Amino acid sequence: MILDWAGLESLLCNAGHSLYGGEAISQLEHALQSAECAERDGASAALTTAALLHDLGHLVSGQADDDLANGIDDRHEQIGIAALRGLFGDDVLAPIALHVAAKRYLCAVEPTYLAELSPASCLSLALQGGVMTTAEAERFDRNPHAAAAIALRRWDDEAKVVGKTTPTLGHYLAIARGAARTTAGALQ
Repeated sequence: MILDWAGLESLLCNAGHSLYGGEAISQLEHALQSAECAERDGASAALTTAALLHDLGHLVSGQADDDLANGIDDRHEQIGIAALRGLFGDDVLAPIALHVAAKRYLCAVEPTYLAELSPASCLSLALQGGVMTTAEAERFDRNPHAAAAIALRRWDDEAKVVGKTTPTLGHYLAIARGAARTTAGALQ
């Protein structure tokens, strides 16, 4: 499924109310909190959009909670970027594609990071390949989008606060439109 603007908004509004992978907040709450963290920290429109949409693949697949409970990695980051490719370029898509790898990387290079993960994040880490090896971490560190993916990962980890008030989805979709591809046919 490749999303257009109407499909993106509909997916977030309708499927976004499902629980976020073993956490006590919804997918939409997590998305809005992640975007708010990015905006708070002065991230670009592209990186704020990546923060908003980094887990969209869970909504596209519709299987996130069942897959996690059944010990299956749904590869949501790949599903998400495939669905968003018509709307955004690599400045949005690359951090989304790398946010799972960024968790694995941080577990390898920061001794306290793994201990601070939520139980649901620890479970998904095991399903996603576990802590990176030294060679994998060195390769990740050389990626030109590594810093953006690490920033996104930290906002992802922070964005699990029950009852937190955030700006609206409309606010962040306006930012996303500003980060959209400018090639013919991408904007609607």
